Amino acid sequence: MQLKWTDTLDIAISLDEAHPDVDPQYVRFTDLHQWVCDLEDFDDDPDKSSEKILESIQMNWIEEKD
Repeated sequence: MQLKWTDTLDIAISLDEAHPDVDPQYVRFTDLHQWVCDLEDFDDDPDKSSEKILESIQMNWIEEKD
């Protein structure tokens, strides 16, 4: 499955699997952006992200941790 920026929940799940020891609450958006772009299944334009999208990914990731 190819991930796009709009797939915020699926991205959060993939990030949780890729970085299980990370507390997403303390991840900087610059790092989060890079980690998303580095995901194997991610296939979207890196420049199409926004603070709103990154915030949504982060919130979904925090919820996945709970």
